[in-house]
Amino acid sequence: MSSVVFRKFGEELNAFLGRHVVVVTGDGKEYTGQLAGVDEKLNIVLDKVVGAGPNVFKVAMNGENVREIRLTDRPFDFKALGERLSRVFPGLVSVREDIGAIIVMEKIKVTDKGITEGTGLAADKVKAIFDDYMREPKK
Repeated sequence: MSSVVFRKFGEELNAFLGRHVVVVTGDGKEYTGQLAGVDEKLNIVLDKVVGAGPNVFKVAMNGENVREIRLTDRPFDFKALGERLSRVFPGLVSVREDIGAIIVMEKIKVTDKGITEGTGLAADKVKAIFDDYMREPKK
C-alpha cells in the first residue's frame, strides 16, 4: 500500500511542475514562482521567483526546509474536457491524469496546452472542442 500512496503523491506533486506556486519554508518565509523541478525529497527549483531578494530569478531549495507547497493556478480539469470529447468520440477517449493528457482514438494527445500529437480531420475536431472548452469561463 505504501508504494501506491507514494506513487500517487508523486503524481500529484508532478502536476505542480510548470505551475505557479507559493513555497513556505520551515522558518515561515514565502516564495512565489513557477515550480521548475522537484524530487522525492522535496528539493525544489523555483523559476521567476519572488521573495528571494532583488536580482534573484531562480532558486533551488533543500527539501528539508520546505514546509508547504501551494498551487495557486487552477488545476486543469481533464475529466470535464474528456467528457466533452467523449460526446463526439464515444468509447475512443482515455483520460490519463497520471501523464497529464487525454488520448483520443489512441493517436491524438491533448494536454492542458492543446494538441501535442496527432493530425488530420479528427485532430482538427479535437482542437475545436479544446478551443471552445478553453474559451468558456471556469467555475
